[in-house]
Amino acid sequence: MTVTYDVVILGGGTGGYVSAIRASQLGLNVAIVEKGKLGGTCLHRGCIPSKSLLRSAEVYSQAKKMESFGVEVSNVTLNFQKVQERKQTVVDQLYRGIQYLMQKGKIHVFEGYGEITDAYAASINLAEVTITTKEQEKQVVTAKHVIIATGSAPRDIPGFAIDGKTTLTSDHALQLEKLPSSIVIVGGGVIGIEWASMLLDFGVEVSVVESLDRILPQEDPDISKEMQKILKKKGLKIYTSAKVQDVFTVSDGVQVSIEVKGKVKEIKSEKLLLSVGRKANIESIGLENADIKVENNVIRTNEYYQTSVPHIYAIGDVIGGLQLAHVASHEGIIAVEHIAGLNPSPMNYQSVPKCVYSHPQTASVGLTEKEAQEQGFTVKVGKFPFTAIGKALVYGEAEGFAKIIFDGQTKQLLGVHMVGPNVTDLISEAGLATFLETTQMNFAHAIRPHPSLSEIFTEVALDTEDVPIHM
Repeated sequence: MTVTYDVVILGGGTGGYVSAIRASQLGLNVAIVEKGKLGGTCLHRGCIPSKSLLRSAEVYSQAKKMESFGVEVSNVTLNFQKVQERKQTVVDQLYRGIQYLMQKGKIHVFEGYGEITDAYAASINLAEVTITTKEQEKQVVTAKHVIIATGSAPRDIPGFAIDGKTTLTSDHALQLEKLPSSIVIVGGGVIGIEWASMLLDFGVEVSVVESLDRILPQEDPDISKEMQKILKKKGLKIYTSAKVQDVFTVSDGVQVSIEVKGKVKEIKSEKLLLSVGRKANIESIGLENADIKVENNVIRTNEYYQTSVPHIYAIGDVIGGLQLAHVASHEGIIAVEHIAGLNPSPMNYQSVPKCVYSHPQTASVGLTEKEAQEQGFTVKVGKFPFTAIGKALVYGEAEGFAKIIFDGQTKQLLGVHMVGPNVTDLISEAGLATFLETTQMNFAHAIRPHPSLSEIFTEVALDTEDVPIHM
């Protein structure tokens, strides 16, 4: 007898398992189909393992500067095997936590590959999902609703022979048994810069090749410029407006031929890391069997994440937009609450914080200055450096600044952009302020503790009126 669920979720990554938990809380009978491990890319091949490595790199870098804090430490060495062991310990602990949450919520987890094999007629409001296990056994279940949360995978470039040994994706890089002496990273976006920063702090010689005219092209140009200046000072070689012409495997690594502003340059390194974005996992999941509409290689949905088949939803990387774990989670909650008839509010993507966990970090929320101008706002902009913030000097991490944008007429907060210490945590305050449509007066005069890094928000907001206190 075929089992029928209220919700079947394809994919047990962050968006998928959060959706399942919310569905369980609402009393729905829910199942997840996951071909790998619960937690997906974020837990096993992305957010968590990479940030664990970044933290080890940061600690190692700081340990080499201990004398500046009056702490004399001799013979600081790096044990990369223990770095990897710590990373796996963190991942394993979180994985066990997710497994417990599935048991707690009485969520049925199918280990296998799920495919929508029939969506039936809209009047029937059911979908058939065929699950293929690792042993190639098949099981068919039906669902009143399906949520597609199959995520994404590293994008490749035609002509690149990714062998996992000398030419890597981020998936391969996370499993390195030893650090290379040198590496070329193709792509200066979020993932590329996080890896560049990490490997620099580990002592690797790093070059970044970016086809656009600046690294972190999704950030406000002022942030990109500052980040490029800081990373160059740390030793990163950056080639912007550059295109890779060819990659040759040589006896001790790879030789990369790039064109930079009409001139050809050869770069030799031990490894090459391809970091040119991610592509949606939408193949072989049965979209064609349900006649689900796809545009630009992502699934088309409405504001409640319904696809062209109303009882089938899609969230996360498969629908394009912001490829962030916290975005997928919130989209999943909205989708589930819509299924349950709770009439949730659509997501406001302008209040979503975006972070780069490099060293230093960058973080932003809302519109850039250019975007605000293009949308017709008369903007008021403030900028304030961390060098004037006492806590940053105490930390010994005073590079960078905050930039804030208000509507010059309504005084409403439009955007905050930061580069500097711990800004990936600080940005949450700005995210809440953006969500609540805070004004310049309220943001500037909120009381913040001294000393704290958060004081920069007071100063940068006051700077829009040319009245900062400490500058």
